[in-house]
Amino acid sequence: MAISLDLAPERTAIDPVCGMTVTVGRCAGEHTHAGTTYHFCAESCRRKFIAKPNQYLASGGTQRGMRSAECGVQKPGRYMCPMDPEVESYGPGICPKCGMALEPASPTLDDRPDPELLDMTRRFRVGVLFGLPLFALVMLDMLLANMPISHAMGHSRFLILQALLASPVVFWCGRPFFHRFGASLRNRSPNMFTLIGLGVGAAMLFSFVSLVDVAGGLSLFPDSFRNPMGHVEPYFESAAVIVVLVLLGQVLELRARNRTGAAIRELLKLTPATAQVVLPNGKEIELAVELLQVNDTVRVRPGERIPVDGVVNEGTSSIDESMLTGEPMPVTKLAGDPVSAGTLNGNGALLVRATKVGTNTLVAKIVELVGQAQRSRMPIQKLVDRVSAWFVPAVVLVAFATFVGWIFLGQPATAVICSVAVLVIACPCALGLATPMAVVVGTGRGARRGILVRDAEALEQLANVDTVVFDKTGTLTEGKPEVTAIIVSQVNPEADETAVLRWAAALERGSAHPLARAVVREAESREIVIPTATDIQSEPGLGIRGTVDGRAVLVGNEAFLHKQNIHLIGRPHLDWLFDSTETVIAVSVDGTVVGFLKLGDRVRTDTKAAIARLTADDVRRVMLTGDAQPVAERIAKELAIPEVHAHALPATKHDVIEKLKAEGRTVAMVGDGINDAPALAAAHVGIAMGTGTDVAITAAGVTLVRPDLRLVVEARELSRATVRTIRQNLFLAFAYNALAVPLAAFGIATPMMAAAAMSLSSVSVILNSLRLARR
Repeated sequence: MAISLDLAPERTAIDPVCGMTVTVGRCAGEHTHAGTTYHFCAESCRRKFIAKPNQYLASGGTQRGMRSAECGVQKPGRYMCPMDPEVESYGPGICPKCGMALEPASPTLDDRPDPELLDMTRRFRVGVLFGLPLFALVMLDMLLANMPISHAMGHSRFLILQALLASPVVFWCGRPFFHRFGASLRNRSPNMFTLIGLGVGAAMLFSFVSLVDVAGGLSLFPDSFRNPMGHVEPYFESAAVIVVLVLLGQVLELRARNRTGAAIRELLKLTPATAQVVLPNGKEIELAVELLQVNDTVRVRPGERIPVDGVVNEGTSSIDESMLTGEPMPVTKLAGDPVSAGTLNGNGALLVRATKVGTNTLVAKIVELVGQAQRSRMPIQKLVDRVSAWFVPAVVLVAFATFVGWIFLGQPATAVICSVAVLVIACPCALGLATPMAVVVGTGRGARRGILVRDAEALEQLANVDTVVFDKTGTLTEGKPEVTAIIVSQVNPEADETAVLRWAAALERGSAHPLARAVVREAESREIVIPTATDIQSEPGLGIRGTVDGRAVLVGNEAFLHKQNIHLIGRPHLDWLFDSTETVIAVSVDGTVVGFLKLGDRVRTDTKAAIARLTADDVRRVMLTGDAQPVAERIAKELAIPEVHAHALPATKHDVIEKLKAEGRTVAMVGDGINDAPALAAAHVGIAMGTGTDVAITAAGVTLVRPDLRLVVEARELSRATVRTIRQNLFLAFAYNALAVPLAAFGIATPMMAAAAMSLSSVSVILNSLRLARR
């Protein structure tokens, strides 16, 4: 018998996207372009090729051997300055205007630690390690009688010790500041780092000259600059303290910016990374969400988040849309109903046809809105930079004029010393403490009261707020349905409130629906013994039925009663009940309606007092909710809130905030849900309830640890007190410079007097700030 073997080799092809070799006829897919058929290792590669065929044909599949999910050449991302959004760069760097590190313009899921924050934190710790003992030694020597440390070590050795301790703080820990100082000079853009560079540089230069004067036995300084022992005092500790304080401010600011990025990352996590796509031939493949296309059919299993905006093709389920609407009750979805990406599917399986994918989905738009609103914020450091624009040139001009003046008088040594003294005295030590000290004390005071402030800018803006916008669900109200009333029918003599609630709870005990949990909670709070129900059958969006103690019990809405051929006796007389803004469910036993349960969201106990206080302060109150108009108006009337915006989606809430800002209002937004995130970020001050979502908390500038709206009033008062203290501190700091610089220029203030004045100005700023803690 002859056996024929087909030894012809299998025909292969190269995937034009990833460069992998595939077998023709057994590959994952193919596509014809310009008369040529191309073969692909995976559906994801085929889709990428269809979207941009010329791009992949031009590259020739350079990424050979890589998985299709990793195809594509990584390009450096676009970076922006957090303080000057118009400054852009491809790749990380330093802003030429303000000296801040650039941040990625597009949000990503990369939650690795910020390398700049790690670097600044490390430099701050080293600065404290060397700077704290230096400061302690110098202060003790100055405060104790006869300068015992200097006498014990010898003045030269004591100065050398100071130089050894200060040098690593200034030259290593402060190196980024000197780099930015140089950039500010090159770009002719004076800023905070110009002040730091001049002040610290002048202090160190003066200190090293004084060290050379003592160690070398030279006479570089006139007698007026020497203390009674004939020594010139250095400024090593001043230079080190300035660097450490500035590093502390940088660490705090970078941490706040990192938390801001966390808000967007939380939003990005709402959409699943992959989706189960049902192909036209019935096969299912798992694809990354960025590869999905409009009209794809996606399978969503129970408990999964929906990956696209779309329409239900098949299936029935309850969808938790609270992240978008703020409404705590799941919404029943049937074939033909729309669904949104990021929302949570309940206990049913769905087939969804995609109508919007990727960056066009509603949750992606929320991410974009939050990012834009947060980048548009102007940090409080802008004030310091504006002051620096005139303060730095003015100080340099005064120092130069001092030098020229003393040269003209024929005293070159004095010219050098006095001009350096001007720069040293103008060193912004008190100015650097003015805002951070008040902010640290103010935020600490707030934290003890349950008010967490994310940054100084939010604290400053809160003092000027004249309009407060409130979300409803979870903010003004408890955020969860409760049984507000039980109405007993008169047709069944054995029925009373306890019996009606007992029958309803027996059926609802096995359900996870928020309304069912509310019924069971009410029964348990009344210590009702809940019987066991059997033969339970539920119909999503309608109700539930079963057997309790041998009797047929049904719990549901009016449509469910009609479907079961159960009719309400005297229905026209019940219009007052069903026209209510609360949810009404009926309880039927053996085909007869025995009662009704009204369920609604209760107003928080503290809300009325908070609203009344804001009303007394003539603050405009606005309610902004995704709930229905009748429900919103009922709550607004109860709380005396004159302005209501209902049916508000996240983008709508953002637009309302922007409209109020355009009217010249200073707006605070109070909310607790993901749907509030764009509005929280767009408002001048976002205030999140601590019981709310992580996204809301990280998007807001202020978080209330306790769900107590009276803290909004307290936060506003705390802000006013803090801002008032900051202004006082700035006055003290500038008053010091205004008095000290002329004294130094004319040679009246000796370095000893300058050191005492600098210490006094810093102490006065610290003591003034500490008054906040006693309020």
